[in-house]
Amino acid sequence: MDLAKLLEVLEAAGIEPGDAVSALRGAGLDDLGFSVVDSARGERQPLPEVVFGKGKTVEQIVAISTALFARTGLAIVSRVSPEAADELALAFPTGQLHALSRMFVAGEYTGGFSTSSSVVVVTAGTSDLPVAEEAVVILETMGVPVKLTADVGVAGIHRLSNVLPDILSASVCIACAGMDAALVSVLGGLFPGPVIAVPVSTGYGAALSGFTALFSSLSSCSPGVSVVNIDNGIGAAAAALRILAKKS
Repeated sequence: MDLAKLLEVLEAAGIEPGDAVSALRGAGLDDLGFSVVDSARGERQPLPEVVFGKGKTVEQIVAISTALFARTGLAIVSRVSPEAADELALAFPTGQLHALSRMFVAGEYTGGFSTSSSVVVVTAGTSDLPVAEEAVVILETMGVPVKLTADVGVAGIHRLSNVLPDILSASVCIACAGMDAALVSVLGGLFPGPVIAVPVSTGYGAALSGFTALFSSLSSCSPGVSVVNIDNGIGAAAAALRILAKKS
């Protein structure tokens, strides 16, 4: 439909163009006073809004989650405190708390995104698992086939050979690594598809709470590796979803 026909339709319905624009801008928004909940985000991009729990009160988290759930049938909350987890469990009895990653998911995704392509999430060490699980929870919630491969870092790089065929069969690789994040460059050189690095704040003093892993990932000699922020498993999953959306 071209613009002229659209204006004719609005005129026939007695709707002013300015009113239509205002209605569209406000569609999918719930103003709670302390938060403007964007429940339509999942219509504009693959990943719907995720509630970042850290820094919010328990009451705010529950209110935002309730608004999202009412609109979309899905509420995802990250960085959930024990207190918030208890209240979310009361508000959403069928919801699931993923204790390792501190993620809470209520409901199911029913949006338009779908893919048959898979993602592999790889960790250098066991200590990187909380961040890796953030990515896994998001991808599983979105219906993406995902496999987690843990503890195959360069301190015992021979471990990687045992799982490499499974890793290489995926469409996208998310590499979670702290310390020197050397695994990122290794996978960047072996994996044929997109590699998304997640620097993790695992390590001793000179690891600088993940900054060393960040700098190492950014300085990787494997060309084409993408890097998200420190401990940002959700950001890595969101990037993977955008890649898969283009592949579908």
